Amino acid sequence: MASILKVNTFTGASTAGSIAVTGEGNSTTTNLQQGLCKAWVHHDQEGSHDIDDSFNMTSIADSAVGRTTYTLTNNMANATYPTPFQAWDSAKFLGYSQGFSKTTSSWGNARTDAEASGSEIDADQVGETVFGDLA
Repeated sequence: MASILKVNTFTGASTAGSIAVTGEGNSTTTNLQQGLCKAWVHHDQEGSHDIDDSFNMTSIADSAVGRTTYTLTNNMANATYPTPFQAWDSAKFLGYSQGFSKTTSSWGNARTDAEASGSEIDADQVGETVFGDLA
């Protein structure tokens, strides 16, 4: 027989915003709050640089060819958060840089043409994610 649990809020017993989940083999523990993506965005660098869809993202800005600056709605606790991303371009094989110029509220990333000149290019589709601690 299947069970259904319906709740609106989970609150940690010792720390309200921290819930531990026992993982594989009942031997590992994951902090649910730490494992969540804190922000993401999908956009096109070519043309108008519009956001197609996002979460916790105030805006993006075309800072140069192949470069985008991202601004968060809710800040991170520090500037050491990871920003893994992927980009696709129909005409080029792309190389990527990890986030740079990070602050608690924004960061930048760049895409380059990995198969030819190595110069920066705008990508057809870009997906960015943010992991870390919200302020």
